Amino acid sequence: MTEDFQAITRFIVEIEQLKNVDRKIKPVGVNRYENSAEHSWQIALLALTLLPYAEQPTDHLKVVTMLLLHDIVEIDTGDKFAYDANHDDYENELAAAKRIFAILPDSQGAKYLALWIEFEHANTPEAKFAKAIDRLMPVIQNIHNGCQSWLEHDIAIEQVLAKNIAIEGAHPSLWQWIKAQVIEKGTQAGVRLK
Repeated sequence: MTEDFQAITRFIVEIEQLKNVDRKIKPVGVNRYENSAEHSWQIALLALTLLPYAEQPTDHLKVVTMLLLHDIVEIDTGDKFAYDANHDDYENELAAAKRIFAILPDSQGAKYLALWIEFEHANTPEAKFAKAIDRLMPVIQNIHNGCQSWLEHDIAIEQVLAKNIAIEGAHPSLWQWIKAQVIEKGTQAGVRLK
């Protein structure tokens, strides 16, 4: 058991590095870029608040666990801006996931790796919901911070809607509401349409 505690402690110390991975969006009302640890914490809470409205029955703990784990790979790979052409880096991220989760006791590491892969493939109700929440959070932040990252990176409203369509698949009524917000707030902030 002592070895397990040591492994878990090594894992927790390792994931401290996630606090040093900057994203391309600023927290609402703050003049600095958020880090990936902050993002993971906030989307876990967003999921908890939205899970009662999920369209399909989902395992709440599984969704939150996926969201807390999904960006740990950025310790090795860095954050990829969602609108970059090379955003999908599955092979490098998988290698990072295997390395980081291998720090844990075997059964726990295997379980977390399986959840990370399930999130990436988004074939289960939990993974679809978690992916939608991961997409939703930066949209909410942009809507409430003057569309900062969309304007800084010259992202059009049309691109925002196309990139975040996964929200519709997981929660159609939430998508209709957030889509209207993107169009309204984006237009007000001067985000180009196309």
